[in-house]
Amino acid sequence: MAPISSSTELAEKISWYSALLLALMLVLSCCESAQSHDEIMVRLHKKDAKKPCDEIYVVREGETLHTISEKCGDPYIVEENPHIHDPDDVFPGLVIKITPYNYR
Repeated sequence: MAPISSSTELAEKISWYSALLLALMLVLSCCESAQSHDEIMVRLHKKDAKKPCDEIYVVREGETLHTISEKCGDPYIVEENPHIHDPDDVFPGLVIKITPYNYR
């Protein structure tokens, strides 16, 4: 009867290790899901709070500081760009720094 006992013990050990492996996989998948959920929430938040303009902005034809300010959400363009001496003297190709108000 020793072979039956040892095969029963072997089956129990295999079942126990299988259950342990399954539990471990379940725990790891829960952690991965939580991490994925957090990543998704961060991406959604960034999408909602996405800046409409890059930090470095190149003025295009027909734009004024006022239109850029409205478009990019930065009411302090002149104060942040000391190289702009006259707010009315803006030309295509001028490089300016943009910092949207809600990111200050």
